[in-house]
Amino acid sequence: MAAGIDDLIEATPASRDRYVDFLRAASILAVVVGHWTIAVIAWRNGVIRSTSAVGKAPGLWLATWVFQVMPVFFFVGGYSNFVAYQSNRRRGGSSLAFVRTRARRLLVPSAAFLVAWAVIQVVLHLTDTGAPTEPVIGGVALLRGVRPPGQTIPFGPLWFLGAYLVVVCVAPFTVALHRRFRWWVPALLVVGAVVGDVIGFAGGVSGARYLNVLFVFLLPHQLGHFYGDGSAAGWPPSRLAAMAGVGLVGLVLLTNPWLFRWAGDARFEWFPGIGHYPRSMLGTDVEMVSNAYPPTLCYLFVGFWLIGLVLLLRPALSRWLQRPLAWKLTVLANARIMTLFLWHMTAYLAAIVVLWPLGFGRETVPSARWWLERPLWIVAPTVLLAGLVALFGRFEAQGRR
Repeated sequence: MAAGIDDLIEATPASRDRYVDFLRAASILAVVVGHWTIAVIAWRNGVIRSTSAVGKAPGLWLATWVFQVMPVFFFVGGYSNFVAYQSNRRRGGSSLAFVRTRARRLLVPSAAFLVAWAVIQVVLHLTDTGAPTEPVIGGVALLRGVRPPGQTIPFGPLWFLGAYLVVVCVAPFTVALHRRFRWWVPALLVVGAVVGDVIGFAGGVSGARYLNVLFVFLLPHQLGHFYGDGSAAGWPPSRLAAMAGVGLVGLVLLTNPWLFRWAGDARFEWFPGIGHYPRSMLGTDVEMVSNAYPPTLCYLFVGFWLIGLVLLLRPALSRWLQRPLAWKLTVLANARIMTLFLWHMTAYLAAIVVLWPLGFGRETVPSARWWLERPLWIVAPTVLLAGLVALFGRFEAQGRR
């Protein structure tokens, strides 16, 4: 693989936007390390799962305002899909061919992941290892030892890939909308997100909140089209600072109780127990409302804040990426980025199997020992993940061909 990385580095054209590759790698790596860092492990009655420390450690929610980087990944996806679609059209390719090619990159490594885990589950059933869990079909529990895909271990990455696959499928449509209506499209997505939350919370129609899976996730992707057509590169720093500022101010306003006091006790019906949007950008076990599942206006504002910030940092980091070592690390991370993302919680699960019998990972709250163990719970999964990437990375390469 080292020779392949060197070939990619040598083949890098001067016109390539290295910053996009850096953002893609950095956002996924932030998710991986973040998942490993905040996990509180539970291994009870033959089932392994994890909960988030964010709701249990005072002030840790603030880290999610920096490390909830999925909007940045969707922004990069908007750039990549725009550029790839334009290239596809110049070659005379159809929209279907574009979607098929882009979807293949996601589906081939994901299929390898699912097949491997199907084999693991069959072995667990045959050896009667681990307790059976939901879902149950025909009286038989399909999974053993782990919870269904809604839990982070090991299937958490699949929900994101499913959402992004939908975005890829509609990319030809979003590109067409961008070329014709420009800023009207992001404006309507913002309006849709506001309406979704108002109806979902104040209107009591909780199902309406799931419309924001479309509005909130498509917004950073649509903004990425402006980066893809070159417009965003010309935005002055003042506009980028205003964008980041709007996002940050919006987060502060929505996550503080005084903004909602006008609603009286009704605010506690909208946001049970707190009377305002949760401060964490991740779901926690101690809050009845999540900003991420489905995404809320807070998730939208964290997208504005982080996209504005990364665009402000673009000139300095682009210069840094001209250095050989910085660019080599970026290329190396991107070469197997999908495999790394798919398997990172499997690596964490394997680390639990190894370290739990040794007495590690047994703290149920973010105690002093829990914090002292954090480096171990980053290093051990990293070693195991390297092996998984070496084993399954070939499927990502096949998906790209």
